[in-house]
Amino acid sequence: MRRRHLLAGLASAGALGGAGVVASGSAPAVLGSGDAPESVEPTTLTTIDAPGSRDGEVTLPAPDRPTFVDFFGTWCPPCAEQMPALAEAHDRIGDEVSFVSVTTEDVGGAVSEETVADWWREHDGDWLVAADVTAELAARLGVGGYPSARAVDASGRVRWSTSGTHTAAEFVAGIERALDR
Repeated sequence: MRRRHLLAGLASAGALGGAGVVASGSAPAVLGSGDAPESVEPTTLTTIDAPGSRDGEVTLPAPDRPTFVDFFGTWCPPCAEQMPALAEAHDRIGDEVSFVSVTTEDVGGAVSEETVADWWREHDGDWLVAADVTAELAARLGVGGYPSARAVDASGRVRWSTSGTHTAAEFVAGIERALDR
């Protein structure tokens, strides 16, 4: 009976580890580098007129430029909680990358652009914000929960992938991976 429990535990650990590799888009360094992840095909999104943002479009990941994408929802309390850390990370390193927050909410439909702009203002957002209403970019980047973030290098490869809330230092360290530091 103990052997069966041990084998079941090992199988569970293997399944969870494999799921982590799939979710992050790359194997941990301790497992070897293997092939580099494939480049993510860029997606053009509509931007939202809000503080630090503008009305128009943005292509993500940015062509030939490192890109940091934060996925959030106006309905998501942890997304609001981490806004100060994102603001600090943006202040520290934002000019070196295309720094963008993206919502997959139905902006222009069930959620007004004004609702997103008001949420952005209330949480001191001061960088580009965009809407991925079809969730095409989120699907390409393997986003499964909110908040989530991806740091993509200039060739379009995801170099850091995470979900949940983080500190500014953790965001900066992830972005630096996309900058090859």
